[in-house]
Amino acid sequence: MRLLRRSGTGDFSLTPFSDDAIPPYAILSHTWGADTEEVTFDDLTNGTGKNKAGYEKIQFCREQAALDDLEYFWIDTCCINKADKPELSQAIKSMFRWYRNATRCYVYLSDVSTTSIPPNRKKNNEDYNPLLWESDFRKSRWFTRGWTLQELLAPCSVTFYSRERKRLGDKSSLGQHIHEITGIPTSALQGSLLSQFTVNERLSWREHRQTKLKEDMAYSLQGIFGVYVAPIYGEGAATAFKRLMGEIDKLENCIQHLRLTDPRDDKKRIEGTKGGLLDDSYRWILENSEFRQWRNDPQSRLLWIKGDPGKGKTMLLCGIINELSKSIRQTHQLSYFFCQATDSRINNATAVVRGLLYLLISQQPHLVSHIQKYDHAGKALFEDANAWVVLSEIFAHILQDLSLNSTYLAVDALDECVTDLPKVLDFIVLMSSISSRVKWIVSSRNEAYIEQKLQLNDSGIRLSLELKENAAQVSHAVHAYIDHCLSELPEIAHDQLLQDSVRDKMQQKANGTFLWVSLVIQELKKVPEGMMGWEARQILEEVPTDLKDVYRRMIEQITRLRSQYPELCRQVLSTVLATYRPLHLQELHVLSGLPTKVQNVNQATTAIVKMCGSFLTIREANVYIIHQSARDFLSKEAKHELVPYGIGNVHQSIFSRSLQVMSTTLRRDIYSLGALGFSAKNIKPPDLDPLAASRYSCIYWVNHLCDWKSNSSADHSITLQDIRAIDNFIREKYLYWLEALSLCKSISEGVVSMERLEAVIQVIHQSLNLIVKDARRFIMYHKLAIENSPLQTYASALVFSPKRSLIRDLFKKEEPKWITMKPAIGDAWGACLSTLEGHSETVRSVAFSHDSTRLASASDDCTVKIWDASSGACLSTLEGHSETVRSVAFSHDSTRLASASDDCTVKIWDASSGACLSTLEGHSGEVTSVAFSHDSTRLASASGDCTVKIWDASSGACLSTLEGHSGEVRSVAFSHDSTRLASASGDCTVKIWDASSGACLSTLEGHSQWVTSVAFSHDSTRLASASGDCTVKIWDASSGACLSTLEGHSQWVTSVAFSHDSTRLASASGDCTVKIWDASSGACLSTLEGHSQWVTSVAFSHDSTRLASASYDCTVKIWDASSGACLSTLDVGSALENISFDATGLYLYTTRGTISINATGLVSTPIAIDPQTPEYKGLGLSSDRTWITHDSKKLVWLPSEYRPMCLAAALGKTIGIGVGTGRVSIFEFQPNIG
Repeated sequence: MRLLRRSGTGDFSLTPFSDDAIPPYAILSHTWGADTEEVTFDDLTNGTGKNKAGYEKIQFCREQAALDDLEYFWIDTCCINKADKPELSQAIKSMFRWYRNATRCYVYLSDVSTTSIPPNRKKNNEDYNPLLWESDFRKSRWFTRGWTLQELLAPCSVTFYSRERKRLGDKSSLGQHIHEITGIPTSALQGSLLSQFTVNERLSWREHRQTKLKEDMAYSLQGIFGVYVAPIYGEGAATAFKRLMGEIDKLENCIQHLRLTDPRDDKKRIEGTKGGLLDDSYRWILENSEFRQWRNDPQSRLLWIKGDPGKGKTMLLCGIINELSKSIRQTHQLSYFFCQATDSRINNATAVVRGLLYLLISQQPHLVSHIQKYDHAGKALFEDANAWVVLSEIFAHILQDLSLNSTYLAVDALDECVTDLPKVLDFIVLMSSISSRVKWIVSSRNEAYIEQKLQLNDSGIRLSLELKENAAQVSHAVHAYIDHCLSELPEIAHDQLLQDSVRDKMQQKANGTFLWVSLVIQELKKVPEGMMGWEARQILEEVPTDLKDVYRRMIEQITRLRSQYPELCRQVLSTVLATYRPLHLQELHVLSGLPTKVQNVNQATTAIVKMCGSFLTIREANVYIIHQSARDFLSKEAKHELVPYGIGNVHQSIFSRSLQVMSTTLRRDIYSLGALGFSAKNIKPPDLDPLAASRYSCIYWVNHLCDWKSNSSADHSITLQDIRAIDNFIREKYLYWLEALSLCKSISEGVVSMERLEAVIQVIHQSLNLIVKDARRFIMYHKLAIENSPLQTYASALVFSPKRSLIRDLFKKEEPKWITMKPAIGDAWGACLSTLEGHSETVRSVAFSHDSTRLASASDDCTVKIWDASSGACLSTLEGHSETVRSVAFSHDSTRLASASDDCTVKIWDASSGACLSTLEGHSGEVTSVAFSHDSTRLASASGDCTVKIWDASSGACLSTLEGHSGEVRSVAFSHDSTRLASASGDCTVKIWDASSGACLSTLEGHSQWVTSVAFSHDSTRLASASGDCTVKIWDASSGACLSTLEGHSQWVTSVAFSHDSTRLASASGDCTVKIWDASSGACLSTLEGHSQWVTSVAFSHDSTRLASASYDCTVKIWDASSGACLSTLDVGSALENISFDATGLYLYTTRGTISINATGLVSTPIAIDPQTPEYKGLGLSSDRTWITHDSKKLVWLPSEYRPMCLAAALGKTIGIGVGTGRVSIFEFQPNIG
């Protein structure tokens, strides 16, 4: 970063700084005047620019910085060397961060004056009044510029000044005005995380804003979204915005996949289950000497709070997090994580890092750039066996990133990190020693192992809650907690004598333990109304002071319950002990085996939970163990009462009940989504969730099977009955289970489950092992499809599974009946999983016959293949060419096929038998193009040998060799009456030939560079040619006279097309424009601007009212052919070489499918239109080539090896796809698709 340094003499100089040494600085926000009036980097380095108008702003910023005692300041006009492209790119990337990190931001409003007086005010009343400038303030140009949006939101301190340098106010005092002007929520103006606002909400803030360079409207939003797109000026606003949205989508997906849990939600849940956070229970620590040292001393980077169970460590950390959140500046970040041993999602080292990363990246999205492997690995990066290695490395890089704000990291309950705790401890110690801008605060029980690993040195501080001075503070906090709890018990709160008695007794016995107080209060809450006076004293006399004795007393109370309730409580407590996460009431009811004949499952289960002493608590219908110490007691001291036959027996029961509930509830399309392509990320469980009771079972049933096996003796191993249950479930419910896993966002867990199931079953039962092995391959191969769209379980997954797949065979009834022809698939897993094998290299071209019955493909493997478009069978492999086959073309009567090759030959094939009818030899250079005449009697070929040949399409005889060109012939075209042929050449000429005799009728000279394209008018009277000399010429097709030279393009012209009424001509160019010309006069009627890259093809609708253009910017634009207005911009996802309208003008034919023009929302006036997703009529491909679509609705997900790497063709009910490995896949669908 380069800053301006002010001197005492009033001068200033440029001073560069590395990112780790930037001093405090002020920054200017303003609107640019004319470029010639702004002081530039060159002006400052050359000592010029003092006479420019912009110099006044520099002086203002310097003087204001001096008043704020800041030595350095920054201004965009002169601190960036814009001639240095890498520096400019880096500056754009860093701009948001530079404004955010500024100590002061001064907004200079050159169009707001504090001296202007409304006309109705008298001269003698000129006192300063905000009303004098408020109107100007609201209308200020500053609020309409694109770049000023981030300059408003990024800095902590934003102060506004008039052109007289008078302070108008700051972002806080003027917040309501700014909100009304911009529509930006006041919370965003006050510094709330921008990531808390939706993408669409943030995009709406750009409305009514403009930038001088159209691409900057996208680039100026980078910081708002925390992404980066390299500036490419000249690409156009649409392309820049498309790239921006692509980066935003990647960021959103990454954060979504990174999220295992949201620690903010965990914090709310913990506070809720513990009765809320009481200020007096934690505020003592804010004045604690160890805490203050950690907070204020830059060298103290690690604080460890340790204490016995129930001492309030977790709530203490919740309070500290709240205080840090309120007091830290916008330039600081806070991330935290709560370990919980009872929840397998958040009790391991990887979960700790994921949780901390999730919150950090949510606050500073640009840090996601460190997760570069994500783009390739996807969600697996966060879940596979190497997750800790990769994530800890990413986290370490982030913590050392110079762009990372000063950061506080908090981890609660390290002792509850069940898996890989040593890794977490080592990581914390290492990072606290090397990252100076990061402070850690952690808590745990008094465990020697943790103390040994932390090895606190000069950078670490230990805060023990048992130390005398701290214990006294904790005791005072507990007393405050007692007072708070008693105030919420009406019978005690309204009886002062009883309140004093109960308080005194609780303070005597609490021993500084919050948990003890909480357990006693829970028991007091159960006292019947009117009995509190006697019962409260009795309870306090009986309840022990030691936590374990309190728990023992609770167990004894359970055993004294009447009837069947002790056993029901035992079932509930043992189930809670054995499960891997807190259970929903409906899940607990099923897995505990509670009575089913109840009117309300939730109410019945809640009643049993409340009978389980105070071991359990319910929050939002989920059941939690009250504290880790309670879990420890139940699993150790009380295990004989709860699990008399061992924990393995409990796992067996949960496994068995899981299979039962899944078999009962799972079915196809359980959420009634309907559409096969319904995206998983758009799915929310319905209010009456049919998976509520089985959600846990879907994810964990195999885990319980494995834990049953590992915790059971040989006498209690898996029985034949259990084998049958598993076998029946897979045979009858497997696909429904996969759908449910996707709905639960747990497909990855399903993959692991099948791997574990295979490992368990393979040594027990051979036949079951075969189906389990196939089921594992099924989920592994189709994981991505099902994960993204649950109902692709029944489409893509079945269609693209091997023929001998047991799962495919078992569930063939679920396959879509409307796919009448599917691509041929290998017989077994592990074999080549390709369709229509044959081509061994890139497929260059695919084309349907005109009767739609066959498909031809040309390949770099020197072959042509003809496929039956109905059956998908390869009818013929046409071998004979010795080099790349570049092009194929069917005759218009569909009886013959021509192929052009780099081996200098053209071959004509019988389209039915595949027999080679003729090898047309004669060219001495590669054949670049072939074209049949419209009456199918002749074939023309163009070649690099500078000739055109006309062949008899029946006999293959060379009718004529058309010589005369001195350069490569690039294109040939027959006139619509088939009497003439035109050829375009690199020799800068066009020749018109008699298609019968081969005589050269005219040589059309005039172009000064190569001719790229030729086209006859539909009445065959005129010919148009496009050239690299940036011109189009219109010629008289009979005389060869040049009727017009159409000049105006600034780069080569790539394509020309006549309107069907032959009155207009359209040209496409490398200058990113399309021009419409009067075909008679040659006048330019319209210049159609909007594409950001080469325009490759143009086509008129048959009624000549509209024009379509295709471009390398991956869009198709529809234009009004009369007015030149852009009616629609279609984002097709890739460049299209050829487009054409159908006869009705309602559809546009492309190699990606048939686009419905009416469905794109055409407009009748020229406006700036953001790219739309085109509406395809009939079959097509999605823009990212991952889906076969019908009427733009997603039908079938394509596995990666089945996606088109080159070309695809869709016609009628059939779609053919050529892939880079040399295969062609053909699908045929019934009319009633979906």
